[in-house]
Amino acid sequence: MKEFWTSLASLLGVLAFCQSLLQMVFPPELRFASLKFLNRALNCFSSYCYYDITEIDGVNTNELYNAVQLYLSSFVSASGSRLSLTRAVNSSATTFGLSNNDCINDVFDGVAVQWEHVVTQRQSQNFSWRPLPDEKRGFTLRIRKRDKDLILDSYLDYIMDKANDIRRKNQERLLYTNSRGGSLDSRGHPWESVPFKHPSTFDTLAMDPERKRQIMEDLRDFAAGQAFYQRTGRAWKRGYLLYGPPGTGKSSMIAAMANFLGYDIYDLELTEVHSNSELRKLLMKTSSKSIIVIEDIDCSVNLSNRSKAPHAPASRSYYDPGAADAARGGGGEDGNNNTITLSGLLNFTDGLWSCCGSERIFVFTTNHIDKLDPALLRSGRMDMHIYMSYCSYPALKILLRNYLGSEAEDLLGGDTAAAGKLREAVEKAKMTPADISEVLIKNRRNKERAVGELLEALRARAERNEKYGGGMREERELNGVAVEEEEEEEQEKRALESPKEGSDCDDDASCKKVEDDEAEAEAEEAEAEKAK
Repeated sequence: MKEFWTSLASLLGVLAFCQSLLQMVFPPELRFASLKFLNRALNCFSSYCYYDITEIDGVNTNELYNAVQLYLSSFVSASGSRLSLTRAVNSSATTFGLSNNDCINDVFDGVAVQWEHVVTQRQSQNFSWRPLPDEKRGFTLRIRKRDKDLILDSYLDYIMDKANDIRRKNQERLLYTNSRGGSLDSRGHPWESVPFKHPSTFDTLAMDPERKRQIMEDLRDFAAGQAFYQRTGRAWKRGYLLYGPPGTGKSSMIAAMANFLGYDIYDLELTEVHSNSELRKLLMKTSSKSIIVIEDIDCSVNLSNRSKAPHAPASRSYYDPGAADAARGGGGEDGNNNTITLSGLLNFTDGLWSCCGSERIFVFTTNHIDKLDPALLRSGRMDMHIYMSYCSYPALKILLRNYLGSEAEDLLGGDTAAAGKLREAVEKAKMTPADISEVLIKNRRNKERAVGELLEALRARAERNEKYGGGMREERELNGVAVEEEEEEEQEKRALESPKEGSDCDDDASCKKVEDDEAEAEAEEAEAEKAK
């Protein structure tokens, strides 16, 4: 045994001597060239090729490294044998990752690849204005040579897209509003933001399930339609018009759309926008993958239906300072010195400036669709019109499940006759989901009392509708405005808007004829006075 250790020590001494001799005889450049030649020779007989993706490329962070890390973390928890777990500050989500120098396999388009997380110690650094981390991190991708040209580019593009989706789902969504009077915030942005944490989803939205399914399919097609919009030469945007009585869930629908797609919301207050150019600047500062909302567009600025508006006098000088404002379609100044025009809003939603970003959704809401100009409603601007109706029986079942935690059949004890009465009462009552929710939420601890009071409220509303005709008259009274007072206000509004009583004309020519006749009559009266 002693002789064995003596022989081993002698052998190690000979090897150390040979190594020292080789280092003295062969310079480092020659040794490096020899190793490089040896690697190339071995690669000629290897069926794989390797790609290194380092964490830091020179002095800049490698975005591809971050994308690969996010992509692998999405499925490594199910297939990895040894993982690293991390959790950010103030976060409840745990992130899985590959351990140091560990490997994982992946399959893309039927081609198997392998990822290795390589972590090595970095050599000691000299003085640097930007010191690098002590560890050198990176990923090594192994692909068969015959598959390299088939999937490499498309695989990396797929990883980048997947990582962007993961970032969007993980990041905190924001609700933006334009600053008052067009002012800028501390960062020079015209939008102010707060975290968006609205809990509304399509599962909790009180709406006909079939209609919800159609809307969700339309949103999915839009989010996945980049290739379609590029092929057809259309801007990657879509418009939705939500209309219906107050309390039918228009705002909840917008929140459900944002949560479904993972988009930010830009709530545009038109009364704080003073010109068309300011409106365009606001559009330029919005991000992609966002929903731009204009609520109650019929009440925001003077953009009412031009076909119902009174005609301006035909005789106006070209040099009249007010001629320019009169020539603008559907616009003009209001009490807030607002000069947004209908044409400016149309260009905002469907003109050249609407193409300055991608994957945007425009949502307009209104309680009175008949007050909107037809140009706002046409396809291409508002691609999908969604009527938010009164609560139907399928929507009522969703509300009962949301607030009482039980299905309608269970609450009624399986009584088909009671279910039929409830269905009939809902259809006749024409109550909004907001009104029904108020009845349910105050009795949510007592399910029987909640159902009983709801049935009484539905029957009372149905009887009131039958008494008043069940139409718009009842809806206006429920909004707290007496019918007689509202009719008087409408008459006063029409009187103020019309130039002269009884001068409503079908076209400009007839209006001019009426004005000429009135002028002639006044001239004749003046001549008669002079004759006297």
